[in-house]
Amino acid sequence: MSGKLIGEGKRPLICTPLIGKTREILLQEMAEIIVKQPDIIEWRADFYADIAVLQQVIETARLLRQAAGEVSMIFTIRSEREGGQRISLSDSEVFTVNSAICTETDFAYIDCELGRIASDILNLRDVAHANGAKIIASFHHFEFTPSLNFLYEKFAQAERFGLDVAKIAVMPRRLEDVLALMSVTLEARKKIKIPLIAVSMGRYGAITRILDATFGSSLTFAVGSQASAPGQVSIEDIRIILGIIEKTMNPIDAQ
Repeated sequence: MSGKLIGEGKRPLICTPLIGKTREILLQEMAEIIVKQPDIIEWRADFYADIAVLQQVIETARLLRQAAGEVSMIFTIRSEREGGQRISLSDSEVFTVNSAICTETDFAYIDCELGRIASDILNLRDVAHANGAKIIASFHHFEFTPSLNFLYEKFAQAERFGLDVAKIAVMPRRLEDVLALMSVTLEARKKIKIPLIAVSMGRYGAITRILDATFGSSLTFAVGSQASAPGQVSIEDIRIILGIIEKTMNPIDAQ
């Protein structure tokens, strides 16, 4: 499988989202984004109007994958309970779509929420690994930032399930919440072997999209065409700032 993989190298990868409602808009977004040279592109398929038509999803996924060229892609159906769009699919139907992306396309990553039924998570893991894809185990909370112990357990749960990347995205109510997420990410990086993604959203959390690599996050999300979550910064700005940080310091090594 071509393209960069999360956790490779010291510099965090930059991921940009596709959120178009139609195939035509998605391909237009892709054309706008690809020239900005992101490391990874995420298709947020919960925005897609034809998400309930499996063959349409597969065909569109193949076209997007072809247009992405050497850039790795993430396939994501974010549930409404974790900040996604309202869709008509049940959890079992989401599993069917995710499995089809594994078997019928060349996406590098499938996002799977840790809030789903454990047996479904493990089954999707097996399907993905059998077809050369990887699972991003994700947890999102758009109301507040849970406790340090709770957040660490989410990272650890992803590793226990044999998943490939652990992602946490939470909403801070104060700056102390941002520091808490950075702290737990740094601690988890010392003990957990799979790559981590940590995102604090909104205006308080915007700084984590720039500094999170220093504390152990392997990927940051940036706006390529349109934002998919609050607090995302443009890919141009993030690339400049990451370059400055890279010149002045190296990411903190886990002890």
